[in-house]
Amino acid sequence: MKYYLGIDIGTFESKGILADQHGNIVASAAKPHRMLVPQAGWAEHRAVEDWWDDFTFIARKLLADGKVDPASIRAVGTSAIGPCMLPVNEAGEPLMNAVLYGVDTRAAQEIDELASKIGAKRILDHCGNALTSQSVGPKILWLKRNRPDIFAKAHKILTSTSYLVFRLTGKFVIDHYTAANNAPLYSAERRAWSNELASDIIPPERLPDIAWTTDIVGVVSAKAARETGLAEGTPVICGTVDAAAEAISVGVLEPRDMMLMYGSTIFIIAVTSKRVKDSRLWYAPWLFPGQHASMAGLATSGTLTHWFRETLARDLEPAQAMDMLVAEANASPAGAKGLVLLPYFSGERTPIHDTHAKGTIIGLNLTHTRGDLFRSLLEGIAFGTNHILETYDDVGETPRNIFAVGGGTKNKVWVQATSDISGKTQVLHSKSMGASYGNAFLAAIAVGDAKPQDIKTWNPIASEFIANTEHAEIYRKHYDVFRNLYERNRDLMKLLG
Repeated sequence: MKYYLGIDIGTFESKGILADQHGNIVASAAKPHRMLVPQAGWAEHRAVEDWWDDFTFIARKLLADGKVDPASIRAVGTSAIGPCMLPVNEAGEPLMNAVLYGVDTRAAQEIDELASKIGAKRILDHCGNALTSQSVGPKILWLKRNRPDIFAKAHKILTSTSYLVFRLTGKFVIDHYTAANNAPLYSAERRAWSNELASDIIPPERLPDIAWTTDIVGVVSAKAARETGLAEGTPVICGTVDAAAEAISVGVLEPRDMMLMYGSTIFIIAVTSKRVKDSRLWYAPWLFPGQHASMAGLATSGTLTHWFRETLARDLEPAQAMDMLVAEANASPAGAKGLVLLPYFSGERTPIHDTHAKGTIIGLNLTHTRGDLFRSLLEGIAFGTNHILETYDDVGETPRNIFAVGGGTKNKVWVQATSDISGKTQVLHSKSMGASYGNAFLAAIAVGDAKPQDIKTWNPIASEFIANTEHAEIYRKHYDVFRNLYERNRDLMKLLG
């Protein structure tokens, strides 16, 4: 029997699976970790403790639980949160905590300065993306200005997946899909690093080499074999961002296929027939040559449910708290008895790209319960998701298929509210291990044991969420309030700092 190892490092948890050649999950494992928030607007991980130690723990547990000979693993695929910014020295040792993706807004000043200096249209045309909190380039400039000693020692600037691949193989590489998030340092036209727009940030040679996701970029080294339990010489693919691997795991393959990921953030990936140029959305080459993808994401989603539980549900038993909160929310009617919430607790990413946006709730009265508040939070995230879906309509890429994935799909109130508000059907697949499962499948593709279309037999459709039309009028009114609430208060939000 042939086997494939897939491991993914998420914002709050790492997961891994061992799959056989038919797509059956032989073993699975998970390990939690924390997101560090040293100050407002910052978000960090520890690369060794949170990324590599999780990887080695999960790899060893999978091998033990699956009772699989490491030599029978055909290839290793890995993914992680992205895009991140991690400076490392020549030995690949981290020089500081990793700066996370768009939820970290520390480089707001650098974003504004670069956009003003270069010009928003020129950046969008050259890079495929506007400069936002998701962009790595401004964060590297922040590093250069604010931590010059670390910047001077940095041999390479890595992201999360590229750090894992380095620990496995000793190679500094990054996939095209992830590299495209390094605006203004990536040329979407040439599919290469470029310092044409900002030559003063960092030389291209201090960034990883670029490859395609399923390229075999190296093999497990002797040192990595000792640490992980994997066989020395096992092929390792370039890998990608967690969301992209998760999209593959549910069959996002053709134009108008869309993944809607319910995780720490809502993240959306749509395969498109052409390169979409719109500053409200993100662009990247898709995982395979000749394909395009358009992405979007909220800044806080599942993270908000964690915050709510930890601040407003301390009386509940931790192991049962989320289920009980969902039950309380389910007891609240659609519209949460007149509450509307803006989920902008860490600013907002797409489509408004406003680092100054603030979490807001309107409509409170003395009859409201914790269940009403939690339902309004879930509906607020769903309103933000609908704002994104409307943006895809605007650019002519209305999805044909929406595949819902991620741990948040267990929260039926949240998923159903999203369908009710958008009026769109969401499809769920039988296997929900997400990015780690996608990594194993990508590893199978890399060694020629599978073709992309085989994911339909590896992971068939299981169920769907259909919009409840009885709630349409309530949600239409609340959505109007949601959109106007931000527009009328964004200047006040900025004044709050």
